[in-house]
Parts: sequence; C-alpha cells; structure tokens
Amino acid sequence: MLALIAGAGGLPAELARQLDAPPLVCALDGFEPDGIAVDRSFRLEHLGTLLSELKARGVTDICLAGAIRRPDIDPARIDAATLPLVPILQQAILSGDDGALRGVIAIFETAGFAVRSAHQVAPGLLAVSGCETRRQPADAVAADAARAEAIVGALSTVDVGQCCVVHKGQALAIEGVYGTDWMLASLADRPDGRGGLLFKAPKISQDLRVDLPTIGPDTIQAAAAAGLDGVVIQSGGVIVLDRPGVLAACDRAGLFLWVRDRDG
Repeated sequence: MLALIAGAGGLPAELARQLDAPPLVCALDGFEPDGIAVDRSFRLEHLGTLLSELKARGVTDICLAGAIRRPDIDPARIDAATLPLVPILQQAILSGDDGALRGVIAIFETAGFAVRSAHQVAPGLLAVSGCETRRQPADAVAADAARAEAIVGALSTVDVGQCCVVHKGQALAIEGVYGTDWMLASLADRPDGRGGLLFKAPKISQDLRVDLPTIGPDTIQAAAAAGLDGVVIQSGGVIVLDRPGVLAACDRAGLFLWVRDRDG
C-alpha cells in the first residue's frame, strides 16, 4: 500500500490521478495540497505516531510530493513516539534543502518503508526529450542552456536552487529560498528588456526520489511575464504538471519548451 506524504500545490493530485489505486494521502498541517482530499493530517511533532499508524494500516511504500517550508517545532507538543527522532529532525531543519530531505528519507527508511519517487509511481509526470511547442529554440539557445546547466551545477555544490535565468551567456537570476515564481517576478523591471531562458534541472547528486523541480502552466505564464523567450528543462529530471496545459500556455505566449538531454 502506498502513502502519499503530500505538500502544497498541484503535484499530489496530478500524481494520484495517474495511479491505478488511490493512495493514502497524509499532509503536514499548513501545507495541504490542492485538488485532493487529505486522509490524515499531522504535525511534525507527531511524526513518530504517524509512522506507527502507517505501519498498522499496512502501508509499505512512501512517496513525498508537493512543496513545504521548514515548520517550526514546538518542543512542548512532541509526543513520546517522536522523541527518538528529534536529533534527526533538528539536523534536517538546520541543513540545506537536499540535506533536509535526505534526513526525512532516512527516517522513513529506518522505520521500514520503501521511499519511492513521484515519477517512479507515475512515470507520465516526466516529459520526453525534444521541443513540442510551435516556437522552436534558436541556435543561440543551446549555448545559453549549456551556460545555465553549468550555473545550476555550481549552485548544487552549496545546496542552493534548481533553476536560473540566462540571456546571452549572462546569469540574470538564480533561484533561492523564495522559489521560481519570486525569481521570475524579480525580472519584471529589468533594464535590458526582454529575452533569455528559464532553465530547470535537479541538483547534481540530488536524491531523485524527492524534490524534483517542477513546472506547470503557471510557470509558463510567469516566464512570459518576465519577458523570456522560453523554458529549458532537463530530460528525466523535471516534473511537468498538466503537460497539455503547459504546451498550450507556451503557444499562447510564443515561448518554446525544450526538454533537453543533459550536457546538450
């Protein structure tokens, strides 16, 4: 039996729609997903109790999908079953994004669960290589995409961000703690006007079972508002929500979407 530990956004619902059997949906308080009913809400202070309940219900596999921020922990609310996990949780909260997620994975695996990726349980979430939009990338886009790949690779070494914006070889913006939408909004009044591409890829050495970068129709709209020419994502490493909607949004805005193999 699969339990979906769901965060905010549309990914959990999209994933569930692609499964043959409905998962048990659990959500951290304050980070409920869109478009799908939650079977069990929980607080991080009660994670140990949740693990015991999942075992009792016959859950064998866990999939983490959706966005969360680092919640504050109230020491007074930690229950007895969660006390042994406190050192791991504290270390995870103080780590970078990748380190924090590795800590969470370790907790589930130590409890005897198999942690599976969103694209493993729902392979249709990943796009195939190529460009299916009406607009095709110009020759110069290949150089900018390679430059962007190098930038995201450099960010990976310090566990920061999974995307950036590049134009004519220059980094216009890099993703930080506030995410892709905030980064794109910061380009609204840039002095050089229009042009450039949004590039998304997993971090180097990232555990691909969690936190794959994601795009959806809203991403395309934000890229268009930022004056970009298109979006480049790494093949096999970026989840596409509502693929028909993404392609339609690109065509309406005159953007390309290039699903690029790594290293070109």
